[in-house]
Amino acid sequence: MKNISEITINEQWCKSCEICVSFCPKKVYEMGRFYPIAARPEDCIACKLCEKLCPDFAIIVTAPEKPDLNKK
Repeated sequence: MKNISEITINEQWCKSCEICVSFCPKKVYEMGRFYPIAARPEDCIACKLCEKLCPDFAIIVTAPEKPDLNKK
């Protein structure tokens, strides 16, 4: 089972510029009525490009923890 990244969009900070929608390489985002929504979070690869490009710092992507394969 694939772990899904957690995507948080702070609507109070977002000014609906659509940069996240335009630049996401996996097309995770779609524009809602007023703000972007993570329509396909299961496709997120946690590259955090949306987080880096957001001029309002309104997006936080939390990547799922990778299992420690060296742990006994």
